[in-house]
Amino acid sequence: MKIDEATRKYEKWLGRCTPLLSRDLELKHRAMADDVFRFLRATFYRWAQVWREECCKEARAPVVLAVGDLHVENFGTWRDIEGRLVWGINDFDEVCPMPYTIDLVRLAASAHLAIKANHLSIGPKDACDSILAGYREALEQGGKPIVLGEHHHWLRELATSELRDPVAYWEKMDALPTYRGKVPKSAARALRKLLPEEELDFRVAHRIAGLGSLGRQRFVALGTWRGAKVAREAKALAPSAYTLPWNGGPTKKIQYETVLKTSVRSPDPFVHLKGRWIVRRLAPDCCRVELSTLPQERDESRLLLEMGHETANVHLGSRGAARRIVSDLKARKRGWLHEAAARMVEATLRDWNEWRKGPRT
Repeated sequence: MKIDEATRKYEKWLGRCTPLLSRDLELKHRAMADDVFRFLRATFYRWAQVWREECCKEARAPVVLAVGDLHVENFGTWRDIEGRLVWGINDFDEVCPMPYTIDLVRLAASAHLAIKANHLSIGPKDACDSILAGYREALEQGGKPIVLGEHHHWLRELATSELRDPVAYWEKMDALPTYRGKVPKSAARALRKLLPEEELDFRVAHRIAGLGSLGRQRFVALGTWRGAKVAREAKALAPSAYTLPWNGGPTKKIQYETVLKTSVRSPDPFVHLKGRWIVRRLAPDCCRVELSTLPQERDESRLLLEMGHETANVHLGSRGAARRIVSDLKARKRGWLHEAAARMVEATLRDWNEWRKGPRT
């Protein structure tokens, strides 16, 4: 199956699960042609299809509740119930039971592509070693939430260097166009319940964000509460693309909130699954961190190690995961992660080059 056909079939399937926005899908298709890293972020449905062929040995691994659509820009910060700043995986749209290796290989492959695009300067092998070292370390420790308080001072400075300017952030949010269509009652109800006061006046805007979920409905409630701006988002969810018929996934259940409850993390109390909507608080210190916004001077090996650590934090939410994964890792030869990531990078590049040949409007 070629990439064009895979995309058409995926979007047809997705459209049966949730309403799709044609203009946003067109924007996504153009973004997929821009560069290969953005293509990777937008096409987990293709990754899930291809990786069993390219990484058949890696696919035979213990199954956990895995992220699926993991990459080096799927990390961000939020405030926990104590108001502490926490860093970790930012999005679980594709979560479902999968071999633990799918997350490690995809994270490593995204690092390879970020290196090719000059977003990272570390070597590909060193990147894979750092990810795996952090992952192993977390397994041995039983996991540990990454709270940016008295610990992880370096990561706090790294993560808060650019995106946390509240003036620039709220100017960007205020510029979002007001949604003129009819907001689904379930989405409006979910947004209102998450606001600090249910009677608070707000306007609803349409927000274009992300790549994997671009094309789905996404609404933002914007208002002012006690002298400052507040925002809440409702994003439509669907079953993981891993559950597509040709991927043979085990279940079509949406397990976003399950992974939030079971992972070794200090969760965001403002993230909830409401029907088919994932609702969350948006704020300058509660968003995804892009590589392009990080300081030029940074310890990339240490950053990737923490990404591996956080990946293990999620996997440890599956009962008995540590013992099964450690046993499986011991049986794998040295350099397996780098080799698997390299194969998936080549497969992704082939698909991307094929995608760019087609007309994109």
